[in-house]
Amino acid sequence: MSIKKFQVTFDCAEPERLARFWCEVLGYVAPPPPEGFATWDDFNSSQPPEQRDAWFACSDPSGAGPRLFFQRVPEGKSAKNRVHLDVRVGTGLVGDERLAALEAECARLVALGAVHVRTLYADDENESCIPMLDIEGNEFCID
Repeated sequence: MSIKKFQVTFDCAEPERLARFWCEVLGYVAPPPPEGFATWDDFNSSQPPEQRDAWFACSDPSGAGPRLFFQRVPEGKSAKNRVHLDVRVGTGLVGDERLAALEAECARLVALGAVHVRTLYADDENESCIPMLDIEGNEFCID
């Protein structure tokens, strides 16, 4: 059996705004506008009103990570995510060094509009991690 590529899809209210937030979080890039359009604004202006700003995407410039796709939906977020992203900033670090890396990343993301939910400190079984919310309230962790 072959390994399959996949994308992670987010239902959201403002696809481009949320995609650009995640570009900043992950170091991802937004795609160029569709062929024949100088900007995304030009592309959106060409669409029927109900399709304007309906979707946006971003991807890992190295090609290693999955593409993220953001699609506008009419309903707001109503429950806890069943799936969330873990942003790996402390890999290979332990103790105070790991916690310092997580706290520094948390401060950077809060400045971008993320919400710090709490800090979970290391115990006998788990290393520290920090649950957060993105700019539309979707849960994610930095670990």
